[in-house]
Amino acid sequence: MSKWSVSIQAEGDRPVELSEVVALADAVAPLGGIASGVGAMAYGAQIVIEAENADIAVETAMEAFAAAVETANLPAWPMTRAEVIGEDEFEVGDSGFDE
Repeated sequence: MSKWSVSIQAEGDRPVELSEVVALADAVAPLGGIASGVGAMAYGAQIVIEAENADIAVETAMEAFAAAVETANLPAWPMTRAEVIGEDEFEVGDSGFDE
C-alpha cells in the first residue's frame, strides 16, 4: 500500500462562506486533510489516502470527500476535478469529469 494525496473540487452556484470551509476543514482533518474555497464558486479538499494504486485512491477519496461534505452540511455540488499525487511519484494524474 502507498499513500496518495488526492485533491478534489466541487463547483456550485454561489460563493462559499468562511464558516462552510471551516466546517469542511474540520470534517477532513482526520484524513490529514485541508479545505479551500472561501469566496469561490467551489469548495475543495486535499486528503491523504492509503491505497494500492492511484485509481483506488481517487475512488476512496471521492467517497471520503462526499462523506465530509455531508458532515459539514455543505451543498452536494458536483465533483468536477480530482488530482492525485503518489508518495513515490512526482504527479500521477489529473482528472476532469462531470457527475
